[in-house]
Amino acid sequence: MPALLAEDLLNEMIPPLKGTDSAGKAARWLDEFHVAQLPVLDNRHYRGLVTESDLADFDDPETLLSELSLGYADAYVRPDQHFYRVMELAIENKIQLVPVVDEHQEYAGVVTIADALAAFGQQPTGGGQGGIIVLTMEERDYSLTQISRYVEENNAKVLSALVAQDEVDPYRIRLTLKLNTDNLARITATLERFGYVVTAQFSGTAAPNEDEQDRYDALLRYLSV
Repeated sequence: MPALLAEDLLNEMIPPLKGTDSAGKAARWLDEFHVAQLPVLDNRHYRGLVTESDLADFDDPETLLSELSLGYADAYVRPDQHFYRVMELAIENKIQLVPVVDEHQEYAGVVTIADALAAFGQQPTGGGQGGIIVLTMEERDYSLTQISRYVEENNAKVLSALVAQDEVDPYRIRLTLKLNTDNLARITATLERFGYVVTAQFSGTAAPNEDEQDRYDALLRYLSV
C-alpha cells in the first residue's frame, strides 16, 4: 500500500493570506472557508497561522497582518512527511490544518485533518467505518502478525496498516492501523500492556456531512496521550 504523504493530501481550496492583507480580510476568509486558522505568507515564505483569537484583539479591521504577532511559525511539515506526522502536529498544536513547507521554507499548501482522515479511510480495506490507532515501537519489536492477534483477541480486525520510520529515533517505527471497530479502549489497553506506545487514536464514526471542525473535535476527544 503506498504511503500517505503530506504532498498527496494538499487542499487546493484553502488559500493563504499575505502580510499585506488586512485583519478584516482574514476574518472574512476564516468565516468563508469555515476554518479556525489560515496560513500567512511573506514573499511565498510561511510566517505562521492567523487565528480567530488573534483577530479578536484588534478593533481596526484595516490592521495589516504583518503587524500581528503570529503563532505556529514552527507548526508545519515537509511535503515528503508521513500522514501520521501531520496528525501528530495537529494534535500537539490543537490546529485543524497543517501548513506544508518545502526545504527552502516556501509554502506548498495545507493539509486539513478532515482530508487526512478521509484519505486514510479511502485506502483499500475490508470496508466499513472504524477507528485509527497510531503506535510507536522499537523496529525489532514490530510484528504485524502479533499485533493483529492482540487486536483480534478484542473482537476486532486490522483493515490496513502503514509503517514509517520514526523521524527522531532511527531504531523506532510508527505504525498506523485502521480497524473495523470504533471501540478502541480495550484494544489500546491490550497493546500498551504488551509494551506498545499508543501516540494517538481516532474513532471515525462522524457523519459524512459533518463539517471539518466537528471532525477535528472528534479526533481530540479520542486522543490518547
